Amino acid sequence: MYGGKSRCQQLRCRIFLAGLLFLVCFFWLAPLQAKEVDYINISSPFLNKIPIAITQFKAFNGHAVEVALGKKAEQILEDGLGFTGYLKVLDPAAFLSSPAQTGIQLGQINFRDWTGIGADLLITGGIEEQENQVTLKLRLFDTLNSKLVVGKIYTGASSQIRRMIHLFCSEVSHKLTGNWGVFNSKISFVSTVNGHKEIFVCEFDGHNPKQITHHQSISLSPNWSFDGRWLAYVSYARGKPDIYIKNLKEKRGAIVNQNGSNISPDWMPGQLNLAAALSFSGNQEIYLLTKKGEVTKRITNSRGVNLSPTFSPDGKKIAFTSSRGGTPQIYIKDLDSGDVKRVTFKGRYNTSPAWSPDGKKIAYVGIEKNKINIFVINLTSVSGMPVQLTMNQQDNEDPSWSPDGSLIAFTSNREGGVSRLFVMTSAGTDQRRLLTLTGKQSQPGWSKSTSFEN
Repeated sequence: MYGGKSRCQQLRCRIFLAGLLFLVCFFWLAPLQAKEVDYINISSPFLNKIPIAITQFKAFNGHAVEVALGKKAEQILEDGLGFTGYLKVLDPAAFLSSPAQTGIQLGQINFRDWTGIGADLLITGGIEEQENQVTLKLRLFDTLNSKLVVGKIYTGASSQIRRMIHLFCSEVSHKLTGNWGVFNSKISFVSTVNGHKEIFVCEFDGHNPKQITHHQSISLSPNWSFDGRWLAYVSYARGKPDIYIKNLKEKRGAIVNQNGSNISPDWMPGQLNLAAALSFSGNQEIYLLTKKGEVTKRITNSRGVNLSPTFSPDGKKIAFTSSRGGTPQIYIKDLDSGDVKRVTFKGRYNTSPAWSPDGKKIAYVGIEKNKINIFVINLTSVSGMPVQLTMNQQDNEDPSWSPDGSLIAFTSNREGGVSRLFVMTSAGTDQRRLLTLTGKQSQPGWSKSTSFEN
């Protein structure tokens, strides 16, 4: 699985992350005749999880604080890589040796101990703590070829362990899949607070949820700008649905308050412009807007309702929901040519399109026999037949792709009829709860993610 052309590698580099209190640096990798790892096709519906062993961290000084922090780092690493959906973290009870005692470097690993228990990949870790400063030494090995694949050292305050571990997870993801993964992304969502609906933000795995709005009203449809600095959402704070455009750090923004309803904001890839559904002309139509809320172009002009715009990854097309054919269906408009084509034909009610990051698929919500479920349609397929991802689990809606296209966040009321956030692989497997929070949660919106080296 990990075969490829052999080549010698030697790498030194440093990564400085603005705003962080720690320095990330590469450590020297001895020249290897290492085979490159073939990329894992994370969008394959037939993907088998790759078994990976994550060992106990070696505490270099051995004192209690260091040992405890090592256990914390190990757990964060297991949770992070297990979240991906394409790696299977093996039970430590099956391990035949302990690198924490025998050594965590290449020449100290007996790879037969790991291939013998079915581990294709192995991660060893070491930790050193002095005066609240932590150094982590992390290595990813290909056990089948007895090779070092990734090796990193991270140094920073003990409070930054989670961040440092996720830096390494991102490196592992990039090496195995060609994508930086989800580890530098966030999810916006709606949650009820004292009977109102407010906008929240959490990390990719549901950790550290924070309330963003305090309108004490109804706030909906949060959507991230490409750089993660702006959030657009709908609020009834002024008595009707208006779009609020907010810079999360600088506390500035604008309000789109045209006559009628202003809903369904979606940011254009690579630009601080938006598409949104506005009704000031009578029908609900889709328009382009600036980040200041100025209307610059009308996109749709047809009978019926047009809403829920979503840009293609290259920004050249918009998928949207329209009732122009009699019932709500998904359409795509080419912004250059103006050509419009219908995408969905199965089912009488299809809405909430979400374009995959590679531009090849659209996830959407379909209602059949009073059941609300999530479907995905391959735009490159000749048949054009949708694949149902959720079923027999109450109502499921609001699909949102992870930045690498491997996961989909969504809303479901499968647990006692209460709306919660869930996540699944892009093939519909591994459906699980994203976070535990009081109230009801809905409408997840996954931010883009960039390399930790940017």
